[in-house]
Amino acid sequence: MAELLWSLQDSQLVARFQRRCGLFPAPDEGPSENGAGPTDREARTPGLGHLPAAKGKGAGEPANGLRRLAAPQAYVEKYVVKNYFYYYLFRFSAALGQEVFYITFLPFTHWNIDPYLSRRLTIIWVLVMYIGQVTKEILKWPRPFSPPVVKLEKRVIAEYGMPSTHAMAATAISFTLLISSMDRYQYPFVLGLMMAVVFSTLVGLSRLYTGMHTVLDVLGGILITAILIVLTYPAWTLIDRLDSASPLLPVCVLVVPFLLCYNYPASDYYSPTRADTTTILAAGAGVTIGFWINHFFQLVSEPTESLPVIQNIPPLTTELLAVGLAKFTVGIVLILLVRQLVQKLSLQVLYSWFKVVTRNKEARRRLEIEVPYKFVTYTSVGICATTFVPMLHRFLGLL
Repeated sequence: MAELLWSLQDSQLVARFQRRCGLFPAPDEGPSENGAGPTDREARTPGLGHLPAAKGKGAGEPANGLRRLAAPQAYVEKYVVKNYFYYYLFRFSAALGQEVFYITFLPFTHWNIDPYLSRRLTIIWVLVMYIGQVTKEILKWPRPFSPPVVKLEKRVIAEYGMPSTHAMAATAISFTLLISSMDRYQYPFVLGLMMAVVFSTLVGLSRLYTGMHTVLDVLGGILITAILIVLTYPAWTLIDRLDSASPLLPVCVLVVPFLLCYNYPASDYYSPTRADTTTILAAGAGVTIGFWINHFFQLVSEPTESLPVIQNIPPLTTELLAVGLAKFTVGIVLILLVRQLVQKLSLQVLYSWFKVVTRNKEARRRLEIEVPYKFVTYTSVGICATTFVPMLHRFLGLL
């Protein structure tokens, strides 16, 4: 068993998968500042080993709260694409596990499909992502090494590898949607199951193709998500009753996630993991509070059913598509405006409070600044998406 696990963590296995899919490193010319692939001009970044943790209490901790240890720095190197079908398939599949997908898919589900489903999807997604992110910081397993692996992404190069949170999120979203909708809507279950399997598989394989995870990382992420779904499924009905919970619910929903973010496991150097986790937990808190506000102040004209009800999926018509697109466009614009306004105001307040120079971009990475401004910003986004956007839809006659 140990040998099997070791082989699944081997970077050579990832490299062989990439070669079979037509992705090759370019002839070695050394690092370059603006090197790009000879065909698509996109950069790839090699994996670097993680630096050791600081020794002793407070070691490596300067006064501004940033660690002195530098994050792994990626250099740009050329690569060659010999099969563009796989290249575009897996780059698109990788995007399905990125923030841009969830910040569009989850609101779209709420505004145009079913708030009942979006609430479950959001809460399960938040739970799975938090556990996945924290597990990375605890295990501290490195990503695949390059060479031999070709890396196509560099934003998360400083993060650890095990488990793949992309694979976790894709599995959680697809199978939570399947389980929650199969008793609520009439559609072929086999078709839904196939779509869930294909979606999860494509996202998982895309993490190998982009060189960001080993096979063990991906399989571990899927396994952890499956266990979490099985363990939490009996409590899913409680999620449907959160909007009618105690008046103290908003306080708990704000305090607990904020404390989890503020006490997030310390990394050996700065990486976007803590910021991403804060964004996820804050969005989940905002969505939960938004549903509570809708119920408490009776802002929703068609209350969400607490029990599953069989409904026929309406046929797609030109009018339905036009209204859906209009609702989505209006909602996204309002969300982006709220995000920009709250982020700017919260940063100004924090900079003033901690007497930080506004132009100092590194100050955003300080714990006492990064967590509060991210949390306030994305909690506001979650509340806006579930409360104010539907009100605006009603005002514009889009409901």
